[in-house]
Amino acid sequence: MKADVIVIGAGLAGLAAAAELGDRGKQVLIVDQEGPQNLGGQAHWSLGGLFMIDTPEQRRMGIKDSHALALNDWMGSAQFDRPEDNYPRQWAEAYLDFAAGEMRPWLYEMGLRWFPVVGWAERGGSFANGHGNSVPRFHITWGTGLGVLEHFIRRCKEHEARGLITFKYRHQVDRIEMQDGTATGVSGSLLADDDAVQGAETSREVVGDFRYEAGAIIVASGGIGGNFELIKKVWPKDRLGRAPKKMLSGVPAHVDGRMIGISEEAGGHVINKDRLWFYTEGVKNWDPIWPHHGIRILPGPSSMWFDARGKRFAPPALPGFDTNGTFKAILDSGYDYSWFILTQKVIKKEFALSGSEQNPDFTDAKWSKVIKERFLAGEKATGPVEKFKEHGEDFIVADTLSELVAGMNALTGKDLINEEEIRAQIEARDSQVDNPFCKDAQVIAIQAARHYRGDKLSRTAKPHRFLDPDNGPLIAVRLNLITRKTLGGLQTNLDSQMVGADGQVIPGLFAVGEVAGFGGGGYHGYNALEGTFLGGCIFSGRAAGRSKAIG
Repeated sequence: MKADVIVIGAGLAGLAAAAELGDRGKQVLIVDQEGPQNLGGQAHWSLGGLFMIDTPEQRRMGIKDSHALALNDWMGSAQFDRPEDNYPRQWAEAYLDFAAGEMRPWLYEMGLRWFPVVGWAERGGSFANGHGNSVPRFHITWGTGLGVLEHFIRRCKEHEARGLITFKYRHQVDRIEMQDGTATGVSGSLLADDDAVQGAETSREVVGDFRYEAGAIIVASGGIGGNFELIKKVWPKDRLGRAPKKMLSGVPAHVDGRMIGISEEAGGHVINKDRLWFYTEGVKNWDPIWPHHGIRILPGPSSMWFDARGKRFAPPALPGFDTNGTFKAILDSGYDYSWFILTQKVIKKEFALSGSEQNPDFTDAKWSKVIKERFLAGEKATGPVEKFKEHGEDFIVADTLSELVAGMNALTGKDLINEEEIRAQIEARDSQVDNPFCKDAQVIAIQAARHYRGDKLSRTAKPHRFLDPDNGPLIAVRLNLITRKTLGGLQTNLDSQMVGADGQVIPGLFAVGEVAGFGGGGYHGYNALEGTFLGGCIFSGRAAGRSKAIG
């Protein structure tokens, strides 16, 4: 079988590329090692957040944003410092142009819509020229990740009906075929059919082989978040310290990084492989789908954060402020976990769980459900959060601090938490909340957050005393480290063409999405500003699909 283009991977980046190629009348073959139930890849499980700049949603919420402000934030976060960051920097600048310009109207015309309250993720917590978003930019798509995917899937299915796109599932690519330095096709193993539920680990039983030819190959296979062995090999020990002995997985097992090595064998060049974006607020899924399945808590700013021994973390290790900085602080404590302590008032207003399946009201895109879940539920948090509070092994609920500390120590099997020390820290914090003036950095951050009406409305609880029984019960949550995204990847130019170690373009070979570090081999640099993963998949996939290098 021969096609104009073979796309390896049926996730968002691959679908975006294929949709654009179909618009150009190209014959496209999409191969994926998973079955049709996994169409859409990781994006299916996402919250659907997109980083966009100076949008109508921002302006309606009183947010003043600009390309210049976003550029300052991005470069302060990326901290590009290597010669190989040339392409990533170009990609970052190009994405910011896109996010401040064509991105929203193009997606709107396609059918995407967004929740009116813009989220304020990764707030930084240091200086204005350092890491973090100066303003809220996290636009949650109505329908979450599925609401993003549906339009690219629809476009590809329309091209499939016209005979332009063909899907080949359970096709595991083992080799990119090269001739005289030019990509000419792919070959690999046919895997046995497996009807496991979406996201579950599937069989790798080989029942045959395949070989397909094409004038161009686009690798869209994702990162390494589900492959703990690869993670250990690239762990940035010099920057973050020792690798964690225990982590949860924020992605399915098929996010295995296989195609990275295969692409290198074909001449691709991986850069910035030590740049990773993992989270600190993971809890074990009480109803897991894939191995080591973890769910990330998306916290508001009020939970008190303690290390495993009960010592409060110093700023900027505050909830929602500096992911990598907090990750290092946790590892520096000598343990692989930490603790939130909060109240029912905080969990009701501030706890969200990452993922489409954990936000059925947003996923269904129905205002009636959003209002019922988030505004008319009395003292309760959303249904999924309350289920984790009830069933999740990492959650402890108690009426008194003594009972809470006893439960925390019982959960770990170690008497690391001293009640008197915890009480003193909480009482000191509580002493700051009844006065409009204070010196506690976290309380100041809470007050600042509530100046934004989006946070005041739906994401930041009114400051209150944690040890006042009227605000209870008290809640402790053990937070595990959780894998998610690979920030480095295959080096590419602005057409998504792979660039080899010698700096030369590899004819016929492209990379998009996470396998390319979302563009260029790592357009985030060291830190992500959130909403830039789906955005990077769309942007890099679109660039490949529109590339003039594909004749």
